[in-house]
Amino acid sequence: MSNNLLANKNFDVLIVEDEPILAMAMELKLKKLGLNVSGIATSPEHAILNAQNTYPDIAIIDINLNAKKTGIDVANYLWKNFNIPIIFLTSYYNDNILNQAMEAEPYAYLIKPCRDEELKVAINTAMHKHQFFFKNKKVLTKEKSDFIYLENSAKYDKTTSELYINDEVFKLTKNERKLFEILTKDAGKVISFDTIFNFIWREDVYDLSKLRSLIYRLKNKIGFNPFENLYEEGYRVKIVGKNL
Repeated sequence: MSNNLLANKNFDVLIVEDEPILAMAMELKLKKLGLNVSGIATSPEHAILNAQNTYPDIAIIDINLNAKKTGIDVANYLWKNFNIPIIFLTSYYNDNILNQAMEAEPYAYLIKPCRDEELKVAINTAMHKHQFFFKNKKVLTKEKSDFIYLENSAKYDKTTSELYINDEVFKLTKNERKLFEILTKDAGKVISFDTIFNFIWREDVYDLSKLRSLIYRLKNKIGFNPFENLYEEGYRVKIVGKNL
């Protein structure tokens, strides 16, 4: 099997770049590599909103965004809240900038203009390190695991945001993962419909049918419904126990 991750999977990439022409040029480079671009954000606020809505696999961020917040601020938020791996892009380099950037724990650091091959190597390296870390995260954080035990030999690890069925990791979509996150944050507590909806989709128009459809598909996918619907109140996760 090839060690070239780009040959084995299409990653969703978020571009954070305040200069539209440079952002479009980066988009073309990424598409030539066979990658999907989840969005182009020209400001810190747009970058954070895009990440909340699309959960990209990786973000390429220009450090200088000509705004009150820098690309470093954006990177810190994306890493701490979503564990999205970061590649920094900048048009100049000095030790002070590098030291600040390192605090955001980026996987790579590229100087503009970067060549296609440099970009490809940086993304491959970043995703390889990221997947290796989270593949072994269960071992590295074993003592910190916080399991919510469900029906049908299922359990959800709040530490790693993973669902296990018969001790095997069950793959969840991004919205399914967010659904579990909001409902297990305070396990057993009823979470209102609109709170759940806004956490998952961040949309102004509340649509209960959209939430019900997500839960219905998840129920069919795993073979049982891990959530309880309390009429006119909301949903709560049906737990058997915690860290038994």
